Amino acid sequence: MSNPLVAIVGRPNVGKSTFFNKVAGRKISITEDKPGVTRDRLYADTEWRGKPFTIVDTGGIEMRSEDTMWVEIKNQAEVAIDTAQIILLFVDGKEGLTSSDYDIADKLRRCKKPVILVVNKIDEYSEDKIFEFYSLGLGEPYPVSAEHGKGIGDVLDEVVSWFEKGENAEDDSIKIAVVGKPNAGKSSLVNKLLGFERSIVTDIAGTTRDAIDTKFSHNGTNYTIIDTAGIRKKSKVEDNIEYYSVMRAFDAVRRADVCLLVVDSVDGLTEQDTKIVGYVHEQGKPSLIVMNKWDLIEKDTNTINKFQDKLAQDLKFMDYFKSIYISAKTGLRTEKLLSMVNEVYEHARYRVATGTLNDVIADAVRTSEPPSYNGRRLKIYYASQVSVAPPTFVLFVNSTDLLHFSYERFLENTLRKNFDFSGTPIKIITRERNND
Repeated sequence: MSNPLVAIVGRPNVGKSTFFNKVAGRKISITEDKPGVTRDRLYADTEWRGKPFTIVDTGGIEMRSEDTMWVEIKNQAEVAIDTAQIILLFVDGKEGLTSSDYDIADKLRRCKKPVILVVNKIDEYSEDKIFEFYSLGLGEPYPVSAEHGKGIGDVLDEVVSWFEKGENAEDDSIKIAVVGKPNAGKSSLVNKLLGFERSIVTDIAGTTRDAIDTKFSHNGTNYTIIDTAGIRKKSKVEDNIEYYSVMRAFDAVRRADVCLLVVDSVDGLTEQDTKIVGYVHEQGKPSLIVMNKWDLIEKDTNTINKFQDKLAQDLKFMDYFKSIYISAKTGLRTEKLLSMVNEVYEHARYRVATGTLNDVIADAVRTSEPPSYNGRRLKIYYASQVSVAPPTFVLFVNSTDLLHFSYERFLENTLRKNFDFSGTPIKIITRERNND
């Protein structure tokens, strides 16, 4: 299950990025005392009181401006609002309320999501300094000084309390994001899986503008399928509407449990397809390479093998990939897709017993001893799987600097040979223990 998304919004220059950097624990956003510095949304994974979440920074919202830059920034922020579970509205405690604050508050009241009102730049708290902010109608204001780190814990306590309120109503469906280039047949595939015409299907690229969620059940399992707009190269994104459709497609990947990369078999895996699947890999999502329009390919007895060899060559960075060759138009092999989705979903959530894991790592070290550097050799004392989706393993070692990427690759391959992690990335993290 993907982390809850918390969006920071507000008018320009109220300290959103300073707060973001404090919570993220590192300087990600550029903070400068002028409006418009943060234009694109920035994400950071973090946690508070053991509750993981993703926080997103946005540019300042100028609701009434018709300037091109401010319109784009507002659209960016609206995407964050659309996809977030909780929203932090930032206002300036020194400057006081403005008409822009009222405009933004009015918009957020209509979004029907939890909104936490944060009054920033309150270095010394007093009731008088925050009283006027009750007039926004968003409940109790939380006074903070993001620059000095004051009051941030109270805000985060309120944030995670909303996670707990929503836990009982948590969606138990497997979320499937269908992504790919325009006109690869994504909507046709979605319609085939759902069994009815839900998305508009034409031969004109770019018909699907938004990421659209549809829930359904199959053989007792609940799914949410997310049909997305085609992801084009940036140079080919010609208008704002399409630009934000592409951003929503990337958001769909982030919140998905499994991603289907739909590829036009006639074109083959293109550079853009490789970039899309690379993003899926970076997000740690299990995936399937869906080679669509297979009915249009002239075949002999070796055709699939040739395509598989080409995929293996192009996807060396994720040699765990699983693929299927289908035709959404004729229905060829589409009945196998959901069982494969279930398979990679389970692989991403597989947990290895600690004793078994350490036996496998110990055997690997005996088979191929770690190389030494400057007279020191890597020692692996202990291994533990700390999380799933993706499966994440921590190796306790004498020095993290001694783990060369080639030996890390060897260990990953060893894990994959012993446990079926096909279709999902895995992560290996090293931590030092001073037993050398």
